[in-house]
Amino acid sequence: MRRGITATALVAALALAATACGSDDDSSDSTSKSSGELSGTVTWWDTSTAGSEDKVFKKIAEGFEKLHPEVDVKYVNVPFGDAQNKFKNAAQAGSGAPDVIRSEVAWTPEFADLGYLAPLDGTSALQKESDFLKQAAASTKYNGKTFAVPQVIDSLGIFYNKKIFKEAGVEVPTTIDELKSASKKIKSKTGKTGLYLRGDDAYWFLPFLYGEGGDMVNAADKSVTIDDAAGVKAMKLVKDLVDSGVAKTDATDGWDNMQASFKDGDVAMMINGPWAVADTYAGKEFKDKANLGVAPVPAGSAAQGAPQGGHNLAVYAGSKNLEASYAFVDYMTSVKTQAQVTKELNLLPTRTSAYAEESVVDNEIVGFFKPVVESAVERPWIPETGSLFAPLVTEYTKVLTGQTTPEKAVKTTGASYRKLLDGWK
Repeated sequence: MRRGITATALVAALALAATACGSDDDSSDSTSKSSGELSGTVTWWDTSTAGSEDKVFKKIAEGFEKLHPEVDVKYVNVPFGDAQNKFKNAAQAGSGAPDVIRSEVAWTPEFADLGYLAPLDGTSALQKESDFLKQAAASTKYNGKTFAVPQVIDSLGIFYNKKIFKEAGVEVPTTIDELKSASKKIKSKTGKTGLYLRGDDAYWFLPFLYGEGGDMVNAADKSVTIDDAAGVKAMKLVKDLVDSGVAKTDATDGWDNMQASFKDGDVAMMINGPWAVADTYAGKEFKDKANLGVAPVPAGSAAQGAPQGGHNLAVYAGSKNLEASYAFVDYMTSVKTQAQVTKELNLLPTRTSAYAEESVVDNEIVGFFKPVVESAVERPWIPETGSLFAPLVTEYTKVLTGQTTPEKAVKTTGASYRKLLDGWK
């Protein structure tokens, strides 16, 4: 799930004292009984959305304690924007890291490369491995080993307000040109802005980059591609959406502003993923859930595409309670648990067999997003993937706010990538 990859640029000065709930500090009771019965403490850092998703995941985690009464699951909801650096700081310090972390897919190879994750091949955490969707499992591998288990998979679509669309007399746009035309008509008929374009997170830029035939890098031949013609074209496109009034944006607090604008009916559309459905339904415009429509992100001049996202569960290599941690990961990624998550949060399972469960089969959001996920563009599963967004979002935001040109933005980003990726073209 993606709520803010730009958070990878957060300073490393996050207080480690606040993370003292981790396994290293709980070594006194993080043990398993010699009889084989699981016991002790498993600290889990959950990075899901506070106020909606976290309640569900905490409740599900409590179910593991019922199965294993001698195990105490310490649930900690860590803000998504803080979690990546907070985990790295704690793991590097050797104090305060959790036993299990909910890792954004791009973080997994980075954590594995740093030596912070326990390999899971042959452990109880990795059950029925062939049941996982191929594209979901891809992000869990690094250097021939498995370092995480896929929990949820997602991508981006366009959310739209059916009531506003009906009032304006417009159809769901399938191309950028149709998006512009529909937005202008929406403004003329209703006074509403057509689209909220998130301007503080470059993950939301990717559908436009893919739509123009571009990408950030090409891992196959180790080349940087963000600064090619497609990158320039994509930057020009998003700038035009804002400058022409088709879209509104903000340079800060993008998630909150986007959700508020859409939930309150100030904009007719936003680009988002299945993780946003629960929060969106809480808005006044969507008390009638049927008013929410979801469709593919409109295609650009070259293609239609959205990034593959999702979350994995990984075990800290320094955990003092590995066996209980493995069992917890298995429980949280089981077919039964994934079906429950879909039922309560509209999130997509990573297990093939879960799609046969009634709560998944009957889920309208899953019905839309599953084919989107199947055709989503995979990001390169290299240690630096998460770090590619910090320089990109700086320039992306500058373009949207008129502080630089599209040409300069991609050139600067490309130069940053070549410094980060030693030896790449």
